Amino acid sequence: MPESAGWIINFYAQNLTPADWTALAGGKGANLARLAQAGLPVPDGFILTTQAYRDFIAANQLEESILAALPADASLDPDALEASSQQIRALFAAGRMPPPLEADLHFAYAALGMPPVAVRSSATAEDTLELSFAGQQDTYLNIIDDSALRNAVMNCWSSLWTARAIGYRTHNGISHSGLALAVVVQRMVSSDVSGVLFTANPLTGLRSEMAVDAAFGLGEALVSGQVEPDHYIVDAFAEKIIRKNLGAKAKALHGQAGGGTSWQEADRSRQQALPDEQILNLARLGRQIEDHYGLPQDIEWAWAGNRLYILQSRPVTSLFPTPEGMPAEPLKVMASFGAIQGLLAPITPLGRDTMYWIVSIAAGLLNFRVTAETQTIVFTAGERLWMNITTPMRNSIGRRLVRAGLGMIEPSVQQAVIEIWDDPRLRPGRSGISWRARRQIAHLVIPLAWNVLLNLAAPSRRRAALVADGEKLLDEIKANIAAINQTGRARLARVAGLLPDIVVHRLPPTFLRFVSGVAGGMASLNALNKLADSLPGSESDSGKQANRNLVLEITRGVPHNPTTEMDLILWQTAQGIQRDASLLQYFQSRTPEELGNAWKDGSIISSAKAALQPFIDLYGGRGLAEIDLGRERWVENPTPVIEALVGYLKIQDPAQAPDIIFQRSADSALVALEQLTARLRASRGGWFKARLASFFTSRMRQLLGMRENPKFFAVRLFNLIRQELLSCGKELAADGEIDRADDLFFLNYKELDELAKGGGSPVLRERIVSRRHAYDLEMHRRQIPRLLLSDGRAFYAGINAAAGADSLAGSPVSPGSVEGLVHVVLNPHQAGLLPGEIMVCPGTDPSWTPLFLTAGGLIMEVGGMMTHGAVVAREYGIPAVVGVDQATTRLKTGMRIRLDGSSGKIVILT
Repeated sequence: MPESAGWIINFYAQNLTPADWTALAGGKGANLARLAQAGLPVPDGFILTTQAYRDFIAANQLEESILAALPADASLDPDALEASSQQIRALFAAGRMPPPLEADLHFAYAALGMPPVAVRSSATAEDTLELSFAGQQDTYLNIIDDSALRNAVMNCWSSLWTARAIGYRTHNGISHSGLALAVVVQRMVSSDVSGVLFTANPLTGLRSEMAVDAAFGLGEALVSGQVEPDHYIVDAFAEKIIRKNLGAKAKALHGQAGGGTSWQEADRSRQQALPDEQILNLARLGRQIEDHYGLPQDIEWAWAGNRLYILQSRPVTSLFPTPEGMPAEPLKVMASFGAIQGLLAPITPLGRDTMYWIVSIAAGLLNFRVTAETQTIVFTAGERLWMNITTPMRNSIGRRLVRAGLGMIEPSVQQAVIEIWDDPRLRPGRSGISWRARRQIAHLVIPLAWNVLLNLAAPSRRRAALVADGEKLLDEIKANIAAINQTGRARLARVAGLLPDIVVHRLPPTFLRFVSGVAGGMASLNALNKLADSLPGSESDSGKQANRNLVLEITRGVPHNPTTEMDLILWQTAQGIQRDASLLQYFQSRTPEELGNAWKDGSIISSAKAALQPFIDLYGGRGLAEIDLGRERWVENPTPVIEALVGYLKIQDPAQAPDIIFQRSADSALVALEQLTARLRASRGGWFKARLASFFTSRMRQLLGMRENPKFFAVRLFNLIRQELLSCGKELAADGEIDRADDLFFLNYKELDELAKGGGSPVLRERIVSRRHAYDLEMHRRQIPRLLLSDGRAFYAGINAAAGADSLAGSPVSPGSVEGLVHVVLNPHQAGLLPGEIMVCPGTDPSWTPLFLTAGGLIMEVGGMMTHGAVVAREYGIPAVVGVDQATTRLKTGMRIRLDGSSGKIVILT
């Protein structure tokens, strides 16, 4: 078979790397070759490579004409897409295949024996995460001669430019320039039965179940949705068919003797398409293919002449992955760390490894001797972190604590836990807590309780001491960094060891004291809730909620929260700029992007730099997704800060000034306290209850703001290490050890040490490339589960997912009611939020906080009573509801809604 021009390769070519296969043969062709080389029953054939497509385009000078014919302004208008497609496909039809290429195609077909063949497109970008390209290009069946084969190939090429393919790429931000398509030519299988096999249940994610769709005739009828197939569910481990649903199968597609296909109609609704024996044989083949790829597969198959054939296999892109190497049994239950933290994006490998080290501190406080590598509290799946809650779920007391805790922290995860509550694999083996577990708990609880009591006894002094303790440790770390005088790999060795050393030797006591501060505030808040529950009316759920809303009012304007303090300092920066007319004109005459670039390249004027520098010195370690050490900080790119600052400069109404809003919230808290104490005095034992309410309110308001202090400490610690790693990375990139400075964030600490000792080996470079690719793919994932099980099941729904067509519901976290226009915000740096609009977002972290001063209300897909968005919403006095299922897709920008932060109800008005 001629291959000298690189136009044609067969399935068994041995001189190509996996990357070469994908580049030349596309996703489908590469997969078929891999299956064939693994000995699986793949019909014989060959591949017309992407180079053939490119040479056809060049020979006919089509590239510029194709791009010129695309819809203007990336329009997704169906008529415009169809018009463009027809124009482009006409260019292909008028083109001519270069004679040498046509000759090679003939020789390859002759070498196959010139049988009837199937001709299928194979895109180079096929079936990546969240971007399933299946069906975007065309397939031609039962092609029987040279002329028909040539036409089918050219039609396959032009199918790269169907209206649906153009629209799909445009919608997903995929460039149309430089595209290429391979074509797979295979011996035609005249299927008696064909269909699709999923090696994991695509609806539930359950890895122990396989799903089979089967219909008579050729599989294209089923794939195109024109036939209602049989549906079989197979227990993959027991090799047993557990469910069958026979479809109508009212017609079937078959090949014709003279080429092409035709439909045949018949009533076969009572006839099973694939015999039981073949269903189980197919399941075994599916397991073999899944083992080969290491991932659940979506497999197209055919049955002809009592033999099974594999026509295609690709990953099931809709399934959320489970942690690598984790068996389905014994069952493990994992809650989304991202849902709790408001960070749904993937986390870089170094960011995840950092959290492993932090988790090892918590384990140490319980007297567990674990490291970042040996801990089993947090796992990675889908480049995100998952908290293993299996052990407490299997304990009679622990499971109740999990349920109650999640109700406060992340109610949507709690809802998912309730769905699996009665799973026999999670039932407690014994009641109570073992003596060993009691000793471990006491190792944490006794010192924690003592610190909490000290905090309650002297909240102001203790809060100041706890914060000062953290600042002292940060100062010591800065001094340690300043003392590092090596360069290159020697410097990296020192920097890479900083965080593990801090975690092991310095952080545990600081961590415990920080937690005690937060616990003191939470204990006081819970005491106030208990007092509110004693008020008349708490017998009903609505009455109890109304009484507790009074407590939430008391949490407004809580002082000593570093996140709200950050906003107030930025407002002071804005006021300073407003007092300098020339400086004000400088900021108002440039876009935030221009000002941010000027900061980065050093061209910003000195007075502007002097105005911003104090804020950056204090808060430059913050940024979007800041708990990920691998993410950019404001000190590197202050554009988001400048965007918020420019917004503050536009405030004309004194009543909308951040300090006035904050003070107004604090004043309303005092009013709420007076109302609570008045109602308590009127109840039985009222004098004592009122004194308790005043006592716990003073403690709560002194300590509850500390909820943000551990994170504020952590992100500044992360930033110190990040900046040193970036400095090392620049040196190593200049020396050719790595490609980019931020490559270091795609390694873990142990690998950073390997790099420091041995240099940028090919193995480490390949890991960086692979992990960066996985991270970039995960950035496109649209839905993240709240709860993930080791058997593959994933729970996505938020609170009250089925609230109704004109209403939604979630967890109320900041009381009050507001009507306004929806503004869906997916990135705080591209918000464009107008005053009074109701911000709808996936979740928030401190980098979102400036938007709260503009928003009239808040709706989040994740979060609970004590997550960032809820806390800040209460402090600024805006109604908020969290845990709303798919809020960012069910609500659209411009909708008018009524948001009730007291009941959790959201009503769509227009």
